[in-house]
Amino acid sequence: MKTLLLPLIACLALVTSAFAGSDKVADISHDELKAAIASGQVALIDVNGTDTYKEGHIPGAIDFEANQAKLATLLPADKSTLVVAYCGNEKCGAYKQGVKAAEKLGYTNVQHYSKGIAGWKKAGEPTQKGS
Repeated sequence: MKTLLLPLIACLALVTSAFAGSDKVADISHDELKAAIASGQVALIDVNGTDTYKEGHIPGAIDFEANQAKLATLLPADKSTLVVAYCGNEKCGAYKQGVKAAEKLGYTNVQHYSKGIAGWKKAGEPTQKGS
């Protein structure tokens, strides 16, 4: 019985660790995001909701809530393009919706701006209002 139990436990541990890591996404720093925006090498997904988006978002960001169904038409054709999803702040987890949607569309370089719109504003960066 012990000889069967150890391999089973090892297999379960491998499967569990594989699924546990699947929700991880790389964070992009504030300076890296600014550089990517300045170079025009990033697609931004704002996952804060349309009302918050209209109040102020990172310039050029896509309103995920309003455009989720047509996201494929709004993101660049090049699937290796840097795509960055963000939401409210470091405690907000809504960004995961944008990450999953981009990854489902085949984008391979998807990252998270953990500071969110609150951190962007706190750093004195400009925002864009409206739709």
